[in-house]
Amino acid sequence: MIVKRVIEMQYELYVDSLLLVNFVMNLYPLMLVSRTSLSPATPERLLGAAAFGAVSYFLPFLLPGPIWLRLALGVSLGTGGMILIAFRTASVRAFGKALWKLFVYSFFMGGILLFLIRFLPGFKAGLVNCFGIMALGGAGFLFLSRFFTDKRKSHCLCKATLIRKGDEMTVAALMDSGNSLIEPISGKPVSIIEKNVFQSLWRDMPEGFRAIPYHSIGKKRGILQGYLLPELKIEIDGEVKLCRDVYVAVSEELCGEEALGGQVKMILNPALLAG
Repeated sequence: MIVKRVIEMQYELYVDSLLLVNFVMNLYPLMLVSRTSLSPATPERLLGAAAFGAVSYFLPFLLPGPIWLRLALGVSLGTGGMILIAFRTASVRAFGKALWKLFVYSFFMGGILLFLIRFLPGFKAGLVNCFGIMALGGAGFLFLSRFFTDKRKSHCLCKATLIRKGDEMTVAALMDSGNSLIEPISGKPVSIIEKNVFQSLWRDMPEGFRAIPYHSIGKKRGILQGYLLPELKIEIDGEVKLCRDVYVAVSEELCGEEALGGQVKMILNPALLAG
């Protein structure tokens, strides 16, 4: 006669600790996504998204149905909800790109934690409490921050839409790290547009004239005519950033290789993407 003994095992689940750990570990990759996006999320939106993701972690434990379905639903709602809460995604493409970044950064952070546990046994002791896990996650975040630098790109081709008094014009633009022009009074960055673009949008008497000094290395120096543009939309790889009250300087033509055979009509200042 074979007697089978069933041993019941009980686990204590500390909801407050799990919420805190998940909140912080969600916040780290969300911050990385924000740092590499054209329109960074505000701290309030990042905190709200991380909190939503932490709560969504418990959905598989609360919902009925097969475990695989509950896990899939929890992950989908959690990650998708975090992106929608944190970032103002204007298109499906932008949403998908932000979601992809979140998965990539989360994967790398998990890889760093596994590396610390496997090859540096001393770090394993740090995983016995929630504060140790968050500290190791913070170390991973700082490490990744040095490599996943801002992809707002200091030198790339993009699309720029200039908007003034109900009129708008879309042109090919170059984000050029060599453009460090600033408006002397406000200290705001200045971008450069070709004269024909200026004439298309400023058909009336332009107001708000500014003298923009410039100096090209090894070339001449002088003064460019600058004006205030109410709105400027910059689009890079499907992401769109809206800038308001942007100073533009007028040039007869964009000379040299940067003009790319006359295709480029605007030289953007990378400082526009810093805010």
